[in-house]
Amino acid sequence: MPEPREVMNIREASHYLGISREALYKYVYQEKIPAFKLGNRWKFKKTVLDRWMEKQSSQGERGRDRRRRVAVR
Repeated sequence: MPEPREVMNIREASHYLGISREALYKYVYQEKIPAFKLGNRWKFKKTVLDRWMEKQSSQGERGRDRRRRVAVR
């Protein structure tokens, strides 16, 4: 499979993220995922999505650690 382009459309970004286009549109409209419009089309920068995923991942790990500490007490 070819390397993802730096700027992706909704189809490419949904494939890259492993979610449906419908879910991606939902996240965009809820401002839960970074995107920008070019004309009337949503676009996604790969580097921005990568940073966003890292941030989401680290926040999720902190939440799991916090739940573990509470459960252990």
